[in-house]
Amino acid sequence: MNTIELEEEKKLTTKNSTNVSGSVAVFEILLAENVKTVFGYPGGAIMPIYDALYDYPDRIEHILTRHEQGAIHAAQGFARTSGEVGVVFATSGPGATNLVTGLADAMIDSTPLVCITGQVFAHLLGTDAFQETDVVNITTPVTKWNYQITDATEIPSVLAKAFYIAKSGRPGPVLIDITKNAQIQKFDFEGYKSINHVRSYRPKPIVRKEYIEEAAKLINEAKKPFVIFGQGVILGEAEKEFKAFIEKGGIPAAWTILGLSALPTDHPLNVGMLGMHGNYGPNVLTNDCDVLIAVGMRFDDRVTGRLDRYAKQAKIIHMDIDPSEIDKNVKVTVPVWGDCKETLPILTQLIEKKTHKEWLQKFEEYKEKEKEKCFDKDLHPTTDALSMGEVMNLLNELTDGNAVIVSDVGQHQMVACRYAKFNQTRSNVTSGGLGTMGFGLPAAIGAKLGAPERTVVCVAGDGGFQMTLQELGTIMQNNINLKMIILNNQFLGMVRQWQELFNERRYSFTDIESPDFVALAQAYHIEGPNVSERNKLKNALKEMLDHDGAYLLEVMVGKEHNVFPMVPQGCSVAEIRLS
Repeated sequence: MNTIELEEEKKLTTKNSTNVSGSVAVFEILLAENVKTVFGYPGGAIMPIYDALYDYPDRIEHILTRHEQGAIHAAQGFARTSGEVGVVFATSGPGATNLVTGLADAMIDSTPLVCITGQVFAHLLGTDAFQETDVVNITTPVTKWNYQITDATEIPSVLAKAFYIAKSGRPGPVLIDITKNAQIQKFDFEGYKSINHVRSYRPKPIVRKEYIEEAAKLINEAKKPFVIFGQGVILGEAEKEFKAFIEKGGIPAAWTILGLSALPTDHPLNVGMLGMHGNYGPNVLTNDCDVLIAVGMRFDDRVTGRLDRYAKQAKIIHMDIDPSEIDKNVKVTVPVWGDCKETLPILTQLIEKKTHKEWLQKFEEYKEKEKEKCFDKDLHPTTDALSMGEVMNLLNELTDGNAVIVSDVGQHQMVACRYAKFNQTRSNVTSGGLGTMGFGLPAAIGAKLGAPERTVVCVAGDGGFQMTLQELGTIMQNNINLKMIILNNQFLGMVRQWQELFNERRYSFTDIESPDFVALAQAYHIEGPNVSERNKLKNALKEMLDHDGAYLLEVMVGKEHNVFPMVPQGCSVAEIRLS
């Protein structure tokens, strides 16, 4: 810190010394917002906030991660399992820019976060001061809202907006950048009031009953109605309302990967997963249904395949809280704006009770075809090499569908989503829209802290795990009882699969060497073996789950196993391949 900064700090700390500093106000506000856990990493520009944190040892738990990206992914995992807003601290410059990937991930996956970054003194803004970056302009495209505070008196009102915007309507990440002088400055803090209104911001659109009536008419006339649902059901806490809707209508329902666990896996109307590596029936029959009802999902390209060949025969009803998603990718017949917790009960009341037995039977027939070509091979392989599917199948058996599964990104992610069984909501945590490798381990740390009473299992590949493996230090320091499975195929498997199928096996830089993961875990005082033999797998998984404390299990799986079914890029969902 230079002489000018020291003089500025001295002046600000002595002025109005009977009042509180901006940093103290931050923590009083966090407590008022019922924040008990914060993830972060200190640095020079946020040092006053960390100094104030020293006086809150029993009221706010701070998790020191090993990298700011680890902090924000952990906050995402925490938000996803707890349903609360994840909170992150980072310093200026590289600390703040290290949050960008997590912000982009949270933005596209609608995860509520409040990130507080430190910034250089206000008088140094724009001078290229040490560790100064224009974090507000850098993060504008990947935040729901951001703001820079240069005066401590703004802290209460701005943080009230931050929490309200992050968690209301379609949730998302908010970043508040606080200059160092504002952190130090004393001011008359007259308490904190949360808010439920911001001028010009409407988190929920007005529900238009006439559209719901139109939707009900289409559903009642339908012979082959089909529901596709996403994370909006979970974010709206509308699981019961959704279940009541499909049960009254007797409508088969399929999920996006972020919608997984909103409906129990074994529910008779749950027909499986949509998308590029989804189940056979839901994909093919999307182009056979007469009414398609989308609930809390955004018609992502991985779900739709070629848009010009997507559900052209169907009348489409789109229920979403975000009006900008309506007609964005798929032209709809009836838009139903609003929170699905409000709109679903109205729709359920208006639809007729039906069963659609013949239509449901079609899904069963496609399931049998997929079982013959994919399920049996994946879950009960006859080859010597272990498969990812059989690992997930045994994990289901041992956890009885009650664990939280946090997956990284790659082949193992698709396998985990396809074969994991869930009885409870908020059980599937993964990077959906951005597909962030390295997400799994830190997100699992946050997921465990957000649901401490539940078994949390991180499922990662050998490539993605190495991107954030430094967070083993976070597990060690905080004694986090997290179970980790590395499915090691010695490849960047998803890219390798594409190279095999579409680039004539030209394996360009997808063969990856890894460290001795077991020895690495031991260096962090984390137990666990390496398994490559089928007769040892079940006992190894059981030992992992029974172990009191963190545990890492490395499972060697087949090097060139592929994930099927698969919708090739540029094809329609009806052109899904079983092999």
